[in-house]
Amino acid sequence: MKSAASLFFILFILSFFSCDVKSSAIKSPDENIEVNFHLNEEGSFFYTINYKEKAIIDTSFVGFQFTNASPLEKGFIARVLESKEINETWQMPWGEQLEVKNHYNEVKIELQEKEDLKRKLNIVFKVYNDGVGFRYEFPAQDNLKEVLIAEENTEFNLNEDYKTFWIPGDWDIYEHLYSTTKVSEIDAKSYIPKTNLAQSYIPENAVNTPVTMVGKDGIHLSFHEAALVDYSGMTLQVDTENLAFKSNLVGSRNTAYKVKRELPFHTPWRTIQITENAPDLIQSNLIVNLNEPNKLGDVSWFTPMKYTGVWWEMHLGKSSWDYGMEMVDGKWTDTGKAHGRHGATTENVKSFIDFSAKNNIGGVLVEGWNTGWEKWIGFEDREGVFDFVTPYPDYDFEEVTAYAKEKGVEIIMHHETSAATETYEKQQDTAYALMQKYGIHAVKSGYVGKILPKGEYHHGQYMVNHYNNAAIKAAKYQVAVNAHEPIKATGLRRTYPNIISREGLRGQEFNAWSNDGGNPPEHLSIVAFTRMLAGPIDFTPGIFNIKFNEYKKENQVNTTLAHQLALYVVIYSPVQMAADLVEHYEANPKPLEFIKDVGVDWSETKVLNGEVGEFVTIARKERETDNWFLGSITDENAREINVDFSFLDENTKYEAKIYKDGKNAHWNENPLAIEYETLEINKNNKLTFNLVEGGGLAISIKKI
Repeated sequence: MKSAASLFFILFILSFFSCDVKSSAIKSPDENIEVNFHLNEEGSFFYTINYKEKAIIDTSFVGFQFTNASPLEKGFIARVLESKEINETWQMPWGEQLEVKNHYNEVKIELQEKEDLKRKLNIVFKVYNDGVGFRYEFPAQDNLKEVLIAEENTEFNLNEDYKTFWIPGDWDIYEHLYSTTKVSEIDAKSYIPKTNLAQSYIPENAVNTPVTMVGKDGIHLSFHEAALVDYSGMTLQVDTENLAFKSNLVGSRNTAYKVKRELPFHTPWRTIQITENAPDLIQSNLIVNLNEPNKLGDVSWFTPMKYTGVWWEMHLGKSSWDYGMEMVDGKWTDTGKAHGRHGATTENVKSFIDFSAKNNIGGVLVEGWNTGWEKWIGFEDREGVFDFVTPYPDYDFEEVTAYAKEKGVEIIMHHETSAATETYEKQQDTAYALMQKYGIHAVKSGYVGKILPKGEYHHGQYMVNHYNNAAIKAAKYQVAVNAHEPIKATGLRRTYPNIISREGLRGQEFNAWSNDGGNPPEHLSIVAFTRMLAGPIDFTPGIFNIKFNEYKKENQVNTTLAHQLALYVVIYSPVQMAADLVEHYEANPKPLEFIKDVGVDWSETKVLNGEVGEFVTIARKERETDNWFLGSITDENAREINVDFSFLDENTKYEAKIYKDGKNAHWNENPLAIEYETLEINKNNKLTFNLVEGGGLAISIKKI
């Protein structure tokens, strides 16, 4: 028997299929979300969205402006070309869960100009229980062969002045702190980047996505995009008076257009997640579901893992990436001689391998191993600087890889491109082939600096293609990619599951050197409901030496130790770094136990509670062992957290190892205070925990 929603969908199609129409509607499978389509008297297409009969998106028009043709935005007639209901389940090869339900109603609407060129534009809507995705399709047609898109005019007109969590619509980086304002108060153009990095370009009063909003009645919205391929990244221009967003594509200084495509093609999906509470935003699979199925097949050569490595020590200033840079007459100079502070030495990397092998940590990242760092730091001409196969003299590549293999640890390669894309592209095959030869299956790539060739931005079409092509080529060599300074995640990990993680936010390193004091305690309580909705985050948690006065007295990590442990569960990534120095872990064996135990690959995820920007509690079930792990974090406010363990199996006893804030803990005054407790629990238990200011809670839950 068909559901009521299915019957509605069929009746809708029967009334809409065979003739030109002025308006109609489609609902989600559970009937809570309704998308209405309209043509006005000028033949302009607009849509509205209701949730449980309340208007969420008001009259919102669509259209395109071109540099090589007249605008495509009015004079349309409309008819339905295709419609269907899909209800299927697919499996993640790795991820937050194993089984993913993909249930939606879909309609494809053809818009065609009534006069002149009679150009065609299709709009496809997919309506899920947790939101809406729509995209534009430019079909093959006689009067339009190629488009040079100056702007895509997709509107999202709101009915309320929502509380909004946003970062500016920067065309080059996402590494900004989140602001929390009403829509009417967003002022991205006056935003002063709180960062030491030079790369930043904010041309409009616009925000980057995901941008998340909370309504007065508890409705939660998050705007983003899915399946970003051969197109420019989308920011959202803000109309503070009319409470509206409009798409604003990232451009280039080299062309008047922002996107160049030959027909036929389709755009990325424009997405709106709609939920009644904050936890359901994290539980939503809208973004990955809107991507195409796996094109790579078996990717079992990639193993989700925890890793350590030569990284945090450079940010602290203990060691350096380069081999021979010294300050001479006030300038960084390549002396050609080892200065003794180089981090990626054979001896140092072996120490990380030994530590990882002893502590159930599968990988070691090595940054600064390859030649070129002296020529890059401080120099504008970066083409041809890095060599991605030649190690420094104090790093024996073959000895290190052989030693790691003997210890059962994988080396994680590092490719800092310095944003010199053509140099990297020329060397990719050679670099990936070297990794394949030595059985290295993961690379962390970096794109620090202004993009070369000059005039391009990190988030424009040129770089979208570069990032995607680098990952597709890497797959041919059985290499998985974790990109830093990336394009945002849009769910392509479903299609190319060697795209394992990425940065794309203010990461842990800002705590080591940022002149604004680092990330505030609220940072990750916002990130969990914004950036993390897009996909996995390589945040690099696990700093035990919170106040590293021996290296930098003006900086610190602005959380408690228990908060750092909780991040291994709260912030999802299939590669999770134990980022601190070996000596700090060895000095704190009890909290280290949680890092040793915690999983990275999950069969289930339960978001137990949370509010955007305040706190969040997440439990995840490990695929291999069926053990559960729980993490909870809070902002600068102390709070009581209630945990209901009803997600556990029936008739089963568990041992819960609890890592919680000490009674006098505080993110600034006493961040290292932590207490431990072991309890026997089952699914009937309900426990209350106190999180201090900037604090956290981590629990390892294993069957007895």
